[in-house]
Amino acid sequence: MRRVIYTTNIVESVNSQFRRVTKNKRVFPNDIAVFKTLYLTINYMTKKWTMPIHNWSEAIAHFLIKFEKRIQ
Repeated sequence: MRRVIYTTNIVESVNSQFRRVTKNKRVFPNDIAVFKTLYLTINYMTKKWTMPIHNWSEAIAHFLIKFEKRIQ
């Protein structure tokens, strides 16, 4: 379960994508424009994620035990 949660490479990859998108456009007209840009970036990134998460079935079983009321 720890390997699934503590994956800093994935987090750093997402952060670098966000920085790349926001760096190109320095000024946003409002907060909603920023959120739309980040939302579209997330959609684009998730289309590229094709590799399954290693040991996900074991991790989800632990999550279901630990957080049974939050995960449905």
